[in-house]
Amino acid sequence: MIRVLLAEDMHLIRGALIALLALERDIEVVAEVSTGDAVLPAALEHRPDVAVLDVEMPGIDGLTAATALADRLPGCRTLILTALGHPETLRRALTAQVRGFMLKDSPPTELAGAIRRVAAGELVIDQQLAAAAITARPNPLTEREVGVLRLAAEGAELSEIAARLHLTKGTVRNYLGAIVTKLDARNRIDAVRIATEAGWL
Repeated sequence: MIRVLLAEDMHLIRGALIALLALERDIEVVAEVSTGDAVLPAALEHRPDVAVLDVEMPGIDGLTAATALADRLPGCRTLILTALGHPETLRRALTAQVRGFMLKDSPPTELAGAIRRVAAGELVIDQQLAAAAITARPNPLTEREVGVLRLAAEGAELSEIAARLHLTKGTVRNYLGAIVTKLDARNRIDAVRIATEAGWL
């Protein structure tokens, strides 16, 4: 029996996935959570074989949760579900030692097979997405620059970004200038658009 932890913040989708997996004789959902913060505690309690995680969740995101799982519970393999198949997200997932990466618009019947393959130690990735990840432009921004731009994308003012990241306003201004230059953007708003479309935010 393959023991599964399911993390998805949309209740309707989570319920549908649980109902779908309940039809499989060799798969049992032993825990379900709706936030990224709840993934590791639930995994440590229930010891699943596979964690099926949504990328975007309240609290920490699915990739951060996957990294924590790989560190604290290496016997649990992770399968990421996402609505947006950005090549950069796939790259980050592989860095987080994720073993499977599926788009939410995949046929429902493929999920159980993907869980079985991930549990068996296989790497399960959509072929078109894998090809796109190889050929796509790599993210030119540093982790700090991504953090600054993400806050700017949320509408945070210069002083708020500085306070939240423990930086001076001058340093934040320098980061934003470097970001606009690196992305060959017209301004901060254009930089947000470029980074969002590329899946870097």
